[in-house]
Formats: sequence, C-alpha cells, structure tokens
Amino acid sequence: MPINIKNRIEASIARFNKNLEAVFGLATISPLLSKTIKEFIARKGKRIRPTLFVIGYMGYTKKPAQNLYTSALSLELLHNFMLIHDDIIDKSALRRGLPSMHKTLDACLGIYKNKKFNGQDLAIVVGDIVYAMAIHAFLSIKEDWQRKENALKRFIEAAIYTGSGEFIELLYGMKSLGEIKRSDIYKIYDLKTAHYTFCSPLVVGAVLAGAGKKEVSKLIRFGLCLGRAFQIKDDLLDMFGKEKEIGKSSLGDLKEGKKTLLLWHTYRNSTSKNKRYLNKVLAKITLSRHDLLAIKKLVMHSGARECLKNDIERLLRQADTIRARLAMRKEYKTLLARLSLTLLAI
Repeated sequence: MPINIKNRIEASIARFNKNLEAVFGLATISPLLSKTIKEFIARKGKRIRPTLFVIGYMGYTKKPAQNLYTSALSLELLHNFMLIHDDIIDKSALRRGLPSMHKTLDACLGIYKNKKFNGQDLAIVVGDIVYAMAIHAFLSIKEDWQRKENALKRFIEAAIYTGSGEFIELLYGMKSLGEIKRSDIYKIYDLKTAHYTFCSPLVVGAVLAGAGKKEVSKLIRFGLCLGRAFQIKDDLLDMFGKEKEIGKSSLGDLKEGKKTLLLWHTYRNSTSKNKRYLNKVLAKITLSRHDLLAIKKLVMHSGARECLKNDIERLLRQADTIRARLAMRKEYKTLLARLSLTLLAI
C-alpha cells in the first residue's frame, strides 16, 4: 500500500470527523448518531478505494487540485455505507474486528423497554446518511465543473453496480449449485467487487484529471481483472482464514449460502453423492457447525483451493499486461503494481 497516500487519507478521515459537527451538526440532532458514525468511519482499514482514486487522479495530472484528499474520502464513505447495509443483509456480527453497525446500535438500545424497532432499523438510516456524506465529500474538490459532473456520474454508477450485484447475489443464493454457471458468479464479482473497489475509484479519479475514453476503458479492464482476483482471494480467506485476521466472522459466505467460485469448483469435482449433500445442506435456512466443517472438508479435498490460486495468478498477469499499456505517469503505474502485489499476495 502506498504509505504516503494512505497516511494522507487517514489524516483526511481525522479532519472529517473533527469537522463533522461544524458541517452537519449531527451531535445537536443526536449525540448517538454522531458518535456511531465517527467511530465507524475511524476504524482501521486498507483504504484501497481512496488510494486508487488518488492514483487515478495523480496519474493523469501533475498538480493536485485543492481538497483532493477530502474528495478521495468519498470512496471510503461509500465503502462504509456498503458495509453497514451488507452486514445487515448478511447478519454479520463483526466488521473490522469490532461489532457491526447494527450490533453497536442494538447494544445502545438495550436500556429501552418495549421498543418497536432495533439496531438494524437504525443502521439502515445511518448507512443512508453516510452515503449522502460521501457525495458531499466528493463535491469538495476544486476541479473543472464538466469533469466533476462526469466523474460524479461514475461515482453514482459504482453504487448502482454494487447494489445490483447484491440483488442478484441474493437471488442466486436460492438456486442450487447445479443451476449456477461460472459466468453468473463472475457477474456478481464484477458488479459487487470489481467495479466499486477497483474500476470506479480509478476511473473517477482519472476522469476528474481529464483522462480520455481509451484510458478509461483500459482502467476498467485492469480493474475487472484485479477485482476478480481480489474477490477470489476473499473467498479463500472466508473459508480458511481466522476471524482475528480477516476482521469478520469466518465461514460467513457458507452461512449465507453464497455461491462462490470455491463452491462451484468443489461441486464440479465432487461425486454424485457429495453433490446431493452440498445442495441439501446449502438449501438449509441455518447451517450447523457440523454442516460448515463438513463442507469445508469437501472443499479441501476437491482441489478447488489450488484452482483458485491459479486463477488469481492468471488474473494478476492479465492486469499487469493492461497496466503496462496505460498512459499514466510512470510513478503511479509503479504504485499500481505495488498495490496489486500487496493486496493479492497468496
């Protein structure tokens, strides 16, 4: 991760939280609202999206515009909005090693009796507020108004793509593994991860800096390769990583019945008996610990893990080929290469 860029993003987050009351007056409206947003935004994270935004912008201009890093923060706020809603849908108790937003708010509501709503209800509203803050932060950059408008459209598209990916992922979750195609899974990965984590931050920054259509097209192709590889690695971490390392509940994808490439490969390399077992277990509303460990064992013996590691390496090679052809300033192309290797080390 480019250290200097990340440090400046962290400083921008601290400034944003410090100025939250002066800009929005949330503490006057609700101290709880202000406190929970500040705490959630300040949690430690990779800051991938704002970093890529800065690289995308600086790669095509020599002079940073005023409020560049405040604008970059919009991508982190967009990410936080997605996380808050995603944790509600996935019923996740942890986020970045701490209670998810809805669990935090549930704990705050514990003092009230006969309440007609819960932490999930409040968290949906908090997520919406954070999304509005993201747009507000984006608009702070002092850039050409036409570029700014075009970049904002790309920013909004990121939210549309991600929401669409979440929507179809939930629907595909109700299908059996035999009904799911590899292309279906990649569609989810592209919409839910690649566009909003890689393509959109790079493209939004590049469009703000005045990059042309050919460069934008290459950045999208680069982002799709990197995004697919990143999601595949995330699938492996969810299955084999430890909760302390990944900052969220392990085996979460299995619990939610998500159709990942890891399960897709496992299913296709399984016996007829194990295929029936996989479909039967994944159709359950709630999976027991025994179910989860039994599926994990099937995955380990299927060769799926090795297949996905090969996929990551192939996608990284494709991304690097595209990166080499970018007209981006050399130092930022180098930063992209370093960032790719850091994020996708397996």
